[in-house]
Amino acid sequence: MGIIPETVKRLVAKKFAVIVEKGAGSQAGASDEDYVQAGATIGDAWSADAVVKVAVPTTAEIGKLREGAALVSLLYPLVNGPLVKALAARKVIAMATDAIPRTTLAQMMDVLSSQATVAGYRAVILAAAALPRMAPMLMTAAGTLAPARFLILGAGVAGLQAIATARRLGAVVEAFDVRKVVKEQVESLGAKFIEVPSTEDAQTASGYAKELSDEYKQKQAVLIADALRRCDACVTTALIPGRRAPILVTADQAKSMRPGSVLVDLAAEQGGNCELTKPGENVVLNGVTFVGELNLPSQLAVHASQMYSRNMEKLLLHITKDAEWKLDLADEITRGLVITRDGEVIHEAAKKALEAAA
Repeated sequence: MGIIPETVKRLVAKKFAVIVEKGAGSQAGASDEDYVQAGATIGDAWSADAVVKVAVPTTAEIGKLREGAALVSLLYPLVNGPLVKALAARKVIAMATDAIPRTTLAQMMDVLSSQATVAGYRAVILAAAALPRMAPMLMTAAGTLAPARFLILGAGVAGLQAIATARRLGAVVEAFDVRKVVKEQVESLGAKFIEVPSTEDAQTASGYAKELSDEYKQKQAVLIADALRRCDACVTTALIPGRRAPILVTADQAKSMRPGSVLVDLAAEQGGNCELTKPGENVVLNGVTFVGELNLPSQLAVHASQMYSRNMEKLLLHITKDAEWKLDLADEITRGLVITRDGEVIHEAAKKALEAAA
């Protein structure tokens, strides 16, 4: 759910008129009555001046938007060219919540980070549930049970949350990331950082990861292969904005995992970090379970909605004044957010992606 009742109440106090679709908050534990009491009207949300949603809109949903209306949603504009063109043709002010820059000022609006927190936690729970063993070390009358070994690939927001969750379960955790700056964060959570001996670093100015040399990738492959052979569960979380998710686990490496082990691929929606991942499916090959479930935050809808809604509240208050638009493209956050306006694609990166695909 894009907006929860608590947020509606605060937006109404700021002069916003809020329309909520019937039953929209049911999965997040919010009833229509909760929204009415918060000051919202239950009705056709697509008739509003601005529509706030979570998932990427379908073609049918874009057709419901009024010409000139605004859409605030996940859009992934660098890899969704047809969607961007459709939004421009509809003359919609399209704002991609996934394009919010990672700056100090924008932290409270950072949808990707808030949802990655939920996904990282959920991934470890799924892995633990699929394992045919318990996670913590236990000393029992029947003997000592060794702890499970977890391998986390990628130490961004999702990866760090996965590390923390696996540690809380009592597992021994190793983690890998191409960005050297995260080593201290990984170790502060009680995990061992697997490091490629190299001077290369994939940290970009915006805090995301970038591609590295073939030589680095070869060394990386050897380290990951060794770690996979000794782990019970692996969670992969590596993403590159606007690109297919990088392959971190080849088919051969995955086949070398021990029978009974599990791999949860958080990058499944962008192709997957493992060659054997089937997006949207859970499969067992050679005794290893590969979890390719999509949209993990939706499985924890209460907290995922709560965090997304707070992100939206901060964002809406940043780009409006007295409930009227204040879209200043000189502002870094607004410039990074707005993809289409007045029938044109105005986001430079999205425009370049369209030109490259033409």
